[in-house]
Amino acid sequence: MAQTSASDNIKTVESVYDAFGRGDVGFILEQLTDDVDWASVSEAAPAPWHGVKHGKSEVPDFFKELAEALTVTEFTPLAIASNDTDVMAIIRFGATSTRTGKSAVMELHHWWRFRNGKIYHYRGTEDTAQTAQLLSED
Repeated sequence: MAQTSASDNIKTVESVYDAFGRGDVGFILEQLTDDVDWASVSEAAPAPWHGVKHGKSEVPDFFKELAEALTVTEFTPLAIASNDTDVMAIIRFGATSTRTGKSAVMELHHWWRFRNGKIYHYRGTEDTAQTAQLLSED
């Protein structure tokens, strides 16, 4: 399969974000390679969805853990940039904890890497201190 262009990759990421808004995890999985390396805040784990997921079969756990812990109140892409293999995005993200009732708004940073038109590497970062506070009973 031919390498995709920067604009094709941006369109794929935008379609993933649209699918996230609809709760369409199946569509998101279709955009991934079977061996995808998926991680949200890979080095720290104050939230259940943090950590590395290896392969397409583990990625649904990320969405399940996120949905069980938070109600998303805002997901607004602020900036997206790309070259032929990578897409970087900044997202304004608002959420309310389903357990504590606390709410927060923060910026997320997403790094998407593409191979043959599919996402094979994802890294997401967030304000982990703010996330810990959101989920804390204190």
